[in-house]
Amino acid sequence: MKTTSVGVQELRKRIGEKAKADPRHRFWGLYTHVWKLDVLEEAYRLAKRNKGAPGVDGVTFQQIEATGREVFLDSLSRELQGKSYRPLPCRQVEIPKDGGQTRGLRIPAIRDRVVQGAVRLILEPIFEEDFQPGSFGYRPNRNAHQALERVRTGLNRHLHQVIDLDLRSYFDSVRHDLMLSKLAKRIRDPDLLRLCKAILKSGGKRGLPQGSVIGPLWANVFLNDVDRMLERAQTATKQGPYETVRYTRFADDLVVLISSHPRTRHWAAAVERRVREELARLDLAINENKTRVVDFSTGASIDFLGYTFRWVSTRKDPGRKMALCRPQKKKRTRFLRELSRTLRGYLHVSVEKVVREVVNPRVRGWVQYFQWGHSSQDLKFVRWQVDTKVRRFASRQRPKRRGGCRWTTWSMREIYEDWGLFQDYRVSWCSASRG
Repeated sequence: MKTTSVGVQELRKRIGEKAKADPRHRFWGLYTHVWKLDVLEEAYRLAKRNKGAPGVDGVTFQQIEATGREVFLDSLSRELQGKSYRPLPCRQVEIPKDGGQTRGLRIPAIRDRVVQGAVRLILEPIFEEDFQPGSFGYRPNRNAHQALERVRTGLNRHLHQVIDLDLRSYFDSVRHDLMLSKLAKRIRDPDLLRLCKAILKSGGKRGLPQGSVIGPLWANVFLNDVDRMLERAQTATKQGPYETVRYTRFADDLVVLISSHPRTRHWAAAVERRVREELARLDLAINENKTRVVDFSTGASIDFLGYTFRWVSTRKDPGRKMALCRPQKKKRTRFLRELSRTLRGYLHVSVEKVVREVVNPRVRGWVQYFQWGHSSQDLKFVRWQVDTKVRRFASRQRPKRRGGCRWTTWSMREIYEDWGLFQDYRVSWCSASRG
């Protein structure tokens, strides 16, 4: 896979080193880097790699390549340099959520995605130096499995008072004036801040555009003060090698673990109060129906990033307990239902092509995420279900004999060798440190 160009990589490295050396430094003169062709070229490459649907203008990557990528980027560079660039409104798309609800996505045009990518390339190394260790969402070299491992380790260390906090419509609730003020703490380039404001306003009067390139970075910037407060609480309450508070945040999903020791139990109420105060300062609303404070040691389960954690006895030593982490059943059920629904629309396509181009990418993506933790039984169930669904699909599409036979026995060689059905369902623990 092609990496970031040497010039852009060196620029980001220098910016990051300066940000790390001086946490109070406010950067200026950054706007000139945004419209440089090598930065825009890199932003275009990343946008094309992520694919995605066109915006309100309907322009696709194929159309841009047909008319000339260099012409497209040169025109965009001249617009930015002349300060005549104006982002187009985002295209609104609704995607389904659990419980029959929908989440609104705002899809920018490709030209706007490239500009946002260029801004992110410049801003990311600055704010990466400011972000806290307990933040994992949308950050380089960090992922959801590391966040899950951090929670699992804390639970195994008997941090059993759990504050499971849910924000109501976080991405749609971010105030633009507060967002810009947080950016201005590190940036004193009026042209770059003007561009950031224009990008924010293209998604509406309030909120961060979900589906945008720059939105995830700004989401972390906006909540960084909450992380700082929790990091201070984590440090101040630590007693030698023993932790009292441990927090983990992935985007807007926040879990705070607090020791269940009698001498430290009072910290749960204090930390919850401080978190609520910080969120109130940001004018963010808490979803009280989904927010809970539970005692994990009593058998209460907690859900985080698609996994369910429970305190159970180990098989080898029933007197010893551990945090069991398995995929949420509703995630498994939803995936299998969507796969069945998808297959019904491909009865006119050959089995081999459907397996390789439709089934395998979906199954591989689901397994790669849910192969972490104690998920062997869930993976075995999903494998059996996928195998069954593919067999039924093949039997309905081309039965081996006439007479309306609803089920045909297909050999393992046909399914896994000739058709190439995905079969790597091995559990793989997170490689992050266990501390």
